[in-house]
Amino acid sequence: MAETTVPIQPESSPAAAQKKASSGALNRILKYTLVRTIVLFITVVVGIYLTILIANMGGHVDNIRKAQIREGLAVAVGLSDEFRQLTPEMRRQTIEALALEEERRIGLDQPFILRSFGFLKNALTMNLGFAESMSSDSGSRTVRLIILERLPSTLVLFATANIFLFFLSIFAALILSRNYGSVIDRFVVAMAPTSAAPGWFYGIFLILIFAALLGWLPFGGMVSAPPPESKLLYAASLLRHMILPTAAIVVSTVFLTIYTWRTFFLIYSSEDYVEMAKAKGLTSRMIERRYILRPTLPTIITTFALTLINLWTGAIILETVFNWPGLGRLLFRAIGLFDTPVIVGSTVIYAYLLAITVFLLDFIYALVDPRVKVGGGGPKT
Repeated sequence: MAETTVPIQPESSPAAAQKKASSGALNRILKYTLVRTIVLFITVVVGIYLTILIANMGGHVDNIRKAQIREGLAVAVGLSDEFRQLTPEMRRQTIEALALEEERRIGLDQPFILRSFGFLKNALTMNLGFAESMSSDSGSRTVRLIILERLPSTLVLFATANIFLFFLSIFAALILSRNYGSVIDRFVVAMAPTSAAPGWFYGIFLILIFAALLGWLPFGGMVSAPPPESKLLYAASLLRHMILPTAAIVVSTVFLTIYTWRTFFLIYSSEDYVEMAKAKGLTSRMIERRYILRPTLPTIITTFALTLINLWTGAIILETVFNWPGLGRLLFRAIGLFDTPVIVGSTVIYAYLLAITVFLLDFIYALVDPRVKVGGGGPKT
């Protein structure tokens, strides 16, 4: 009986296997990137559309605008000698005809639900349009210019306060984690509940003490009036006006932030591998850098990234209390005037920045934490 031979399949080379693994990893990354992009885009769309509905009160703002149009036309017709000779009924018909024409011009003759999708399309394409009641200092009613005009003021104040607060909290928390149970540590723990009050609450007291009673610092505003002509004097005036709002922001959150980071560092400093590192004779600085700060790096990066995003939004009440000409005060005025394009424009910018930040954080995590693999289904333990 003849023997049958089975052909032996050649083993794949290591280079081919590595190429196949790299190709699979690239496909997973591309798939993960596509899925995350779609999910974040849907989130942005839903958030912006809800903002449009809330800013227009479900269409109630249209009724307010229609009433304002008729009120303005009634005053104009009443002051006109030409229309004053008409009978009351004819004046009423004239006002109604002019009002309908104005409503047709600005699109109020269409149902709000249809117009809301037009607002959504313009918002997603960054076509922010024109403000209804507000204007920039240069007289422009373009929403983009109105926001860009107030953006530097917000960035100067909140970048200074929040970045200073962030690094101060990190370094202070490290010091407290080394001195657990000390007098300073107990003081910070006891003062942490004071962060329940917002920054504007402390700002009122700071204004009363340092501006009203002592007269050391100005009440509010960004610079003195009239503004100094010299750049050096202008910068000095700006720094002087920044002291109180910056102090209000820092005081309102510094103790809770330090307490939070101190708790994180204490948790990681009690791990077994930290005790092993101490037994090996490593210095405390090296242990903090390798075994305490490194595990908390994703949390630190997330907090710092969200801090940068918050710089673009400002704080509505705090900027109003200090009369600071930033985005927060701009949004406060827009809400009071029912200026929907400005409200939606501010929200659109924030939504895009937040989505981009969350998207980038996923990839940054893969760089700082070797357990995380993008598109790999989560941490490897």
